[in-house]
Amino acid sequence: DRFRDNNYIDIIYELVPELKTCQRGKLNSEKFPFLKHVIHVGQDKHRGMYNTNELLLLGQNQDDVILKEIKKEFDNNDVVNMQYTSGTEGFPKGVMLTSRNILNDGYYIGENMNFSEEDRLCIQVPLFHCFGSVLGVMAVITHGSTIVMLEEFDPLLALSAIQKEKCTAIHGVPTMFIAKLTHPMFDMFDMSSLRTGIMAGSTCPVETMKEVIDKMNMTEITSVYGLTEASPGMTQTNASDTFEKKVNTVGTPFPNVEVKLIDPDTGEDITEVGKKGEIVCRGFNVMKGYYKNPEKTKEVIEDDGFLHSGDLATIDEDGYYSIVGRIKDMIIRGGENIYPREIEEFIYTIDGVQDVQVAGIPDEKYGEIVGAFIIKEEGSDLTEEDVRDYAISKIARYKVPKHVFFVDEFPLTTSGKIQKYKLGDIGLELLKKREN
Repeated sequence: DRFRDNNYIDIIYELVPELKTCQRGKLNSEKFPFLKHVIHVGQDKHRGMYNTNELLLLGQNQDDVILKEIKKEFDNNDVVNMQYTSGTEGFPKGVMLTSRNILNDGYYIGENMNFSEEDRLCIQVPLFHCFGSVLGVMAVITHGSTIVMLEEFDPLLALSAIQKEKCTAIHGVPTMFIAKLTHPMFDMFDMSSLRTGIMAGSTCPVETMKEVIDKMNMTEITSVYGLTEASPGMTQTNASDTFEKKVNTVGTPFPNVEVKLIDPDTGEDITEVGKKGEIVCRGFNVMKGYYKNPEKTKEVIEDDGFLHSGDLATIDEDGYYSIVGRIKDMIIRGGENIYPREIEEFIYTIDGVQDVQVAGIPDEKYGEIVGAFIIKEEGSDLTEEDVRDYAISKIARYKVPKHVFFVDEFPLTTSGKIQKYKLGDIGLELLKKREN
């Protein structure tokens, strides 16, 4: 019926007012001419909609011949899931994903974690996002594992679920793991059942990954790298990878997926170890396209099938990729290219820092200057001068944050990703307040 302040019944009636006057199964909507049936998942009855029990009864009274005929028409390249990008760079676009996309992606994800019917995955990430629906549900379905669902993320509920259900795996973005590790009741819970899981969705801080391995017993934790348009994974570390690979890379390509680096300016392939380039991929995982948006589709998928990620990466001598930042996240300060990830990893080593994001702040003189947005650990008396003084002695002067802001939270999408593009504007507002 609803979630938090969203009343779904009111929303559907506002969108499709004809529901209030039509018989179930007889819908004729002016705005949505292809919509014929609305089903309410639950026992309550609402005008114009079938409920769950009625849907099951309809199925029992239909001849199996109908189902068999529909199966014959099925094509695994048909769109099965309309996934909207999280909007970390602006207005969301409809990503058309197929059965072939998400089932194969989920299968290889589960393989890299050694999933089996013995595993119990706690899903604390949203199901409307690829993290929950593919890295979670599809990985479980393809391996016969068990799902332990949380209706919404809460660090205490997650810790309780792990202990009570003896979960062997849990997925989350870095901020979720940080919230659990820093929860005052963390030490009261038994994490010994945990073995694996995924930390992904945004750049994984090395120190946080180390803590998850040490304190949550997740010795076989993995990282998946990708984007919604890639269903979403293209690379992943393996449960058996070394500690160094787990904390410093996002792994190797999935089977049957080609991954390479290209020069963002020339499009030429980069094969040199350690050299930065845009990471692109081609394979079963590439989306069918953006819904009703062929122009944007052509911008990200080349004629040869390679999907642009917009992310900068390097490759090591073993073929493992490391993400070093986004092309659009890159700060250009007076002609100097600065990668936020490098500065973030440095600031994480400062005592009193719980979480940090670095972003460019518009500046008349340099075009952009470096801003650091820090969430302090509870009880920390860290100051802006402390951060800058420490940085000046350790990193190149032009990379030192010109401004340090202590915040309570970062702007997030509903799926938990940090909206980095908003931080620059937030920084400007905070500077104005300081001047006043």
